[in-house]
Amino acid sequence: MKSALLWETVANCSTTKARVSKLILPHGTVDTPVFMPVATQASLKGITCQQLMNLGCQIMLNNTYHLGLRPGQALLNEVGGAHKLQSWERNLLTDSGGFQMVSLLTLAEITEQGVQFQSPHDHNSSILLTPEHSIDLQNSIGADIIMQLDDVVSSLTTGPRVEEAMWRSIRWLDRCIKAHKRPHDQNLFAIIQGGLDVELRNTCLKEMIKRDTPGYAIGGLSGGEEKDIFWRIVTQCTDVLPKDKPRYCMGVGYAEDLVVCCALGVDMYDCVYPTRTARFGNALTAQGILNLKKSRFASDFNPIESDCDCLTCKSYTRAYVHLLATRETVGCHLITLHNVAYQLRLMQQIRTAITEDKYPQFVKQFFKTLFKTKDKYPVWAVNALKSVNIDLMIDDD
Repeated sequence: MKSALLWETVANCSTTKARVSKLILPHGTVDTPVFMPVATQASLKGITCQQLMNLGCQIMLNNTYHLGLRPGQALLNEVGGAHKLQSWERNLLTDSGGFQMVSLLTLAEITEQGVQFQSPHDHNSSILLTPEHSIDLQNSIGADIIMQLDDVVSSLTTGPRVEEAMWRSIRWLDRCIKAHKRPHDQNLFAIIQGGLDVELRNTCLKEMIKRDTPGYAIGGLSGGEEKDIFWRIVTQCTDVLPKDKPRYCMGVGYAEDLVVCCALGVDMYDCVYPTRTARFGNALTAQGILNLKKSRFASDFNPIESDCDCLTCKSYTRAYVHLLATRETVGCHLITLHNVAYQLRLMQQIRTAITEDKYPQFVKQFFKTLFKTKDKYPVWAVNALKSVNIDLMIDDD
């Protein structure tokens, strides 16, 4: 399949499956591993595109389903795509709309043709999202990476529906490839499905790899499944997916998940978590979450994080943010700015550690800082890291 990306691996961890690469796309280079903030409706809630660029963000997400409803395809075509609509000069990735099969399940009917959604904005109208329509919308949006429409089921679903969705996702990928009109400047990624079933995942991996798409996503996770199963599916996929193409684990955004999944060989991530949790007054730090609504911060004149150089930490105290958190929009803005900066800085630290071949040491220090004592380390993370030769329970000499 034709590709509008170049993939260059810069460094490999000598202990784990972690790697640093350059993903070269039409709107610039993306350094991976990368966390991609989610601007669902062409807006990252709380901050502007210019602020996001100032933080060094190289790629973010838009959502096909929501942009297809508002502003709609006609306006996207008129303005010349989502980059121009939101004044974003760097790379975009668009979700196909498939995830809404889970998040808006009560409004959706799934058939072989596609997904019939009742509009969440106007309950008297509906939209039929087929593989062809999803790709057509994404061609109008103009994202650098576009996703196939897949048949998404909750990770907690069991039985025949999981296999049905997996095979349908393969058939829908073929329809997406056929419908894609801009392979010269947009990269279509396949999505690996199969639920928590190892054999179904293997079947899907085999079939999707045959299609030779520019990159691959691991879908159908981060939906409430046991984390000890989650990581095993992730590492199963990264073991098999091509080494010369990017691997994207969809919906992952907790700091410890990012650190572990990088060790398992994942390159790309996205999640609404950093921005969503900011709206509840929660700031992300290396020492854990600070709920700035709590009264103990009312007279705390330290920055949210002393080593963070974001605008919030350079200019404002915890006391000031506490005064505004969940009460004023400025409070949401300031915490969101910090949380996105934290995620991007964490990924930079991960890339540096891998490049210097010090990733195991970085991982151990990260968990020690975040969880303080070994008895609080998540069991799933201990197991996952041990599978790639990092034993969190043993201190380095």
